[in-house]
Amino acid sequence: MSQLYETNATLDFYCDFEKIQRNVADIAINLNTLNYLIGKEDISKAVEQLWEKDSTVFNCLDILIAIRRKDKKKYLLPNKSSRPICELFQSKEGVVEFLNGTGLTELFKNREIKNLVDYVFGVETGLDSNARKNRSGHLMENWVQDIFISNGILCDKEVACSKLPVIQMELGKDIKRFDFVIKTPKTTYLIEVNFYADGGGSKPSEVARAYSELSTKINKIDGYKFVWITDGKGWDGVGSFREAYDEIPLIYNLTTITDFIKLVQEEL
Repeated sequence: MSQLYETNATLDFYCDFEKIQRNVADIAINLNTLNYLIGKEDISKAVEQLWEKDSTVFNCLDILIAIRRKDKKKYLLPNKSSRPICELFQSKEGVVEFLNGTGLTELFKNREIKNLVDYVFGVETGLDSNARKNRSGHLMENWVQDIFISNGILCDKEVACSKLPVIQMELGKDIKRFDFVIKTPKTTYLIEVNFYADGGGSKPSEVARAYSELSTKINKIDGYKFVWITDGKGWDGVGSFREAYDEIPLIYNLTTITDFIKLVQEEL
């Protein structure tokens, strides 16, 4: 536990500005058109004027409240039923209802927002933080893959369980894929990789218990072994991690991974 890294994040981890710029660029023309609403006292009239010229410019309004169309968010109606927010953009009356209901009307009137392109860049930056957990996982995978490559170990990445019939027969629908698979003349190693920088929450405990069960199922199959490579201070205080450490024979962190490298090299 004393070897665990506090973080695996470099400075370029926190925001994917290239993706943010692409997302903004996709709707920049519409946002610039909607800038017409800023400073207008009569929002209803301004919306009507824009609607008559091009009603499609309102299709990007949902990003102004930090939601995406694909998420299909809904809002509560007075009769306790719900309605998809995106349906409001199908009429000019709905657009006005959206602006009034969300508070954007007052922001526009008071010029609290100066430019919607700049505003949405900030929104996209905030939303991008939701992708950090996935990026953290990918960083760990890339880190481990680089270690394998630098030590001359060939590995397959993101291997579907369906490509391993004997494993799929044993696991059923328990797992869809493995992060890495390494094959030696003696053993096929099925590897899961993750990193937990932050403590708290139930996810680490659930993962530890799940991998303990997974290890038991895989290791009883002749020629196959389960390997778990994990790191991060998020494991501090997670009781189920100690249990997993005792139950999973091949468990490593980024320091002890050298022991796994030696094990594989001895079999090649």
